[in-house]
Amino acid sequence: MARSAVCVGINEFEHLPMSSWLAGCVNDAEDISAALKKFGFTARTTTVLRDSEATKQAVMQALNAMVDKARPGDHLVFSFSSHGTQVPNQPGDRDEPDGLDEVFACYDIKRAGDQWDRDTVISDDELRELFQRVPEGALLEVLLDTCHSGTGLKDLEEIQLAMTLGRKPRFLPPPTPRGLDRARSIRELRPTRTVDHKALVELTRRGKGARPVLFAACKPHQTASDATFDGRPNGAFTHLLLRSLTDRPDATRAEHLRAVHAGLKAEQFEQRSTLEGALKAKKVGFGTLW
Repeated sequence: MARSAVCVGINEFEHLPMSSWLAGCVNDAEDISAALKKFGFTARTTTVLRDSEATKQAVMQALNAMVDKARPGDHLVFSFSSHGTQVPNQPGDRDEPDGLDEVFACYDIKRAGDQWDRDTVISDDELRELFQRVPEGALLEVLLDTCHSGTGLKDLEEIQLAMTLGRKPRFLPPPTPRGLDRARSIRELRPTRTVDHKALVELTRRGKGARPVLFAACKPHQTASDATFDGRPNGAFTHLLLRSLTDRPDATRAEHLRAVHAGLKAEQFEQRSTLEGALKAKKVGFGTLW
């Protein structure tokens, strides 16, 4: 079995003010890379992209290279810690029930008018197409420590409230008041989602090849937190998942999820992580093909 990983962590952003920067994302990427060594990954087979290294082009090149080399029996891991946001559907795109595409911010994220430039963010559609190229018999595990959706648009008020608790949501609202108003108006015309089928479930939908297993930091109506543990910044989800993997290396994925939930509750985080994938995948351990 060959092993390959791409771990991305972005605290600083080329075109965003420092008030929008994060603190724990680079630590997330480095900590996941270190944890993967216990599963047989090496520095040679693990690509870690930090801050300015993590442009959209660089991230997609690393992911495509990993997928292109994948063979049945391989173990692949993709982790991404950064901001999440949304952009309005492109004309003719009818597959988003709420009229908005989920996207993930790269280092070079920038404005295009009143919205974010699609050439500087990674969309859920792009990830889905990429994941479906992984050959059958390979294992792809995805760890997203970022906000990925929202049944109600996350607003500046929510971000400010979280900051009073010493936590910063990993979510970017649209870049201008006009863009925010447009997103709100789209929401009002669309049905509210209670399950994030598009951004999560469909990312693990079986195509011609493998079916990924995906851990996400929060549910669609929640925000993923950039927090501090023992004086060191991390994503709350990443910190607790890695702690569970260390404490109980033989636990199933479902048991790791329950441990993360217990930790989030104990630390008074509102977010609750999710696990998407085949039922059989949830009943076996991290790194195990079912």
